[in-house]
Amino acid sequence: MEFMNRSAQPAPRPTQSSTASASTGSSAKSSRSWQGSPLWLRVFWVVLLFGATILAVSIVALLYFGGTKEQSYLDKSKNQAVFLSNGQVYFGKIQAVNKQFINLTGIYYLNVSQQVQPDQKSASSSQASSVSLVKLGCELHGPVDQMVINRDQVTFWENLKSDGQVSDAIKKWRDQNPNGQKCAAATDSTKSTNP
Repeated sequence: MEFMNRSAQPAPRPTQSSTASASTGSSAKSSRSWQGSPLWLRVFWVVLLFGATILAVSIVALLYFGGTKEQSYLDKSKNQAVFLSNGQVYFGKIQAVNKQFINLTGIYYLNVSQQVQPDQKSASSSQASSVSLVKLGCELHGPVDQMVINRDQVTFWENLKSDGQVSDAIKKWRDQNPNGQKCAAATDSTKSTNP
């Protein structure tokens, strides 16, 4: 029967520590001070916190989704000229523009040849030079007709008029080469020599 008496006794209650009562008192005090503040101050804090949240979300969205809308200026029906910081200019069709690179295909570039000793007829000009448009692809290293250009190297790019000299030269080249570019056999200077 002693067993029954033990279960009938109430369990001792734990005593609260002084730190718990102090923290309970301070939270009650702070909630009382917030409720005791004027209504306009409470509204101000709510609006301020809401505005800060909206600002933070907007900045994150701008950084993630924002950036240049440069792609919208690209006219896919026309050729473009890409000017590099080293002075070289490439012509072709820009396929993609973003913050990191420009993807260019159908590439042409200018070849300026200068006569070392001009003949008598052109002696009146200080320099005798001719400019020609060259299709990329038959160079010694055999590049494919695509160039991915680092944006750090691009000064600017522009759409070309359909009736401009470069666009006319590109159209003429395509008309003369309907099956694409055919590179000539390697010349003596580009052939590898075996010892």
